[in-house]
Amino acid sequence: MEDKIAIKARNISKTFHISEDSHNTVKHRLFNLFNPPKSRYVPAVKNMSLEIMKGECIGLLGRNGCGKSTLVKILAGVYPTDSGYVNINGSTMLMNLGVGMSHELTARENVYVSGSVLGLKIKEVDVIFDEIIEFAELREFVDTKIKFFSSGMVARLAFSIAVKAGAEIMFLDEIFAVGDVKFQEKAVKVFESSWIEGKTVILVSHSMEVIRKYCNRAAFLKKGELVFIGDTEQAIDHYMLDNY
Repeated sequence: MEDKIAIKARNISKTFHISEDSHNTVKHRLFNLFNPPKSRYVPAVKNMSLEIMKGECIGLLGRNGCGKSTLVKILAGVYPTDSGYVNINGSTMLMNLGVGMSHELTARENVYVSGSVLGLKIKEVDVIFDEIIEFAELREFVDTKIKFFSSGMVARLAFSIAVKAGAEIMFLDEIFAVGDVKFQEKAVKVFESSWIEGKTVILVSHSMEVIRKYCNRAAFLKKGELVFIGDTEQAIDHYMLDNY
């Protein structure tokens, strides 16, 4: 049973410490030298447990600020947990505006670094390099540092790397909402091709049409808590009720 689980999370939590600096002028700062900025703790993910099976596409639903993106970054290994643990069984690729890629490196350099992280040898990346760049529509910017890219360009590059380099577990954060219509159509074709078979996909989207079409299960989050995980339609019902 354990070898069929792609991701196993137990009692995970994540709290952020936020400093609220209201002294936004020189005058305020001078007269408040001994009155430090206030700080507060924001619990983004609260004592959450879930299992995601190999080969399934699971949707994450919830209003902005409910903890979806934080959960995705924890499951992908980007954020450490404050409590609990996450076991990941397979190579991962997070497509959230290029999280995990270095913005000080060029598109070319990021392709090779990301390919290496996914377990590919340099020669193997050489073979698929042109396909990655062409699919991402970045031929003219291949040697440009991605810190100069738009968010859509970075997302296209990350998606292309994952598709062509063969990540086993993919985290897609609103991937169908970035780029132009042409690229969105290409992303849809990927999901409707045999390529997606056998892959594990965690899909964050505010589009109920997308969630219905591709997800065999879905989870609904609210204020950092996992309220429901299971049948996609039931998860959508929870989400829709929370928006009224």
